[in-house]
Amino acid sequence: MFSLKALVFDTFGTIVDWRGSIIAEGLQWGEAKKIHIDWAKFADRWRAGYSPSMNKVRTGELPWTKLDDLHRMTLDHLLPEFGIEGLAAEEKDHWNRVWHRLKPWPDSVAGLARLKSKYTIAPLSNGNIALLTDMAKYSGLPWDAILGAELVRHYKPDREVYLSAPDFLGVKASEVMMVAAHLGDLKAAQECGLRTAFLYRPNEYGPGARADQAKAGDFDILATNAVDLARQLGA
Repeated sequence: MFSLKALVFDTFGTIVDWRGSIIAEGLQWGEAKKIHIDWAKFADRWRAGYSPSMNKVRTGELPWTKLDDLHRMTLDHLLPEFGIEGLAAEEKDHWNRVWHRLKPWPDSVAGLARLKSKYTIAPLSNGNIALLTDMAKYSGLPWDAILGAELVRHYKPDREVYLSAPDFLGVKASEVMMVAAHLGDLKAAQECGLRTAFLYRPNEYGPGARADQAKAGDFDILATNAVDLARQLGA
């Protein structure tokens, strides 16, 4: 078995259920505000703005912009699209911070706690530090540190993000394992010399939607959930 000292995690979709969380809070918030829309579609459209907005930063169309602000730019376009009008600035800010209040998958906290007993664990996410810190407090995610895009002012899949993890943690790239539910994330980590674990999240995009799948040999480990990953790594 390879030598491993730390695990770093994609967060949105891998550790937390972004779609289900936004739908649930949207239904509650919409009931209070008398806003009745298709919250599943709203969540999907908001998430659809994720990669294009980061690409604007990556190509230089936008200067470095943290994810909270990119989410807000997308939200400002979505509100009129869904006929939502008359919100105060404070209400828009609160709704934008729903990304700070995402709930974990049922196995995430237990699996992370087991892994933490043996390894250093941290997110390696495109989320900004405040977002990831608030999410950890809200959902009880037991990180040892917060790593990610904002620290190096690059968004995944830029190499700088992956290479920052062993650098910040003071270990070799081969001693760090990237854990994600997304093939592109893991392939980019592989190219940087990190170990990789695929964590299958069939419901990330909702019932009937296609989630990424991996086959034996694609990555170092294939896991059905975070507890299964801990088991396979002896934690």
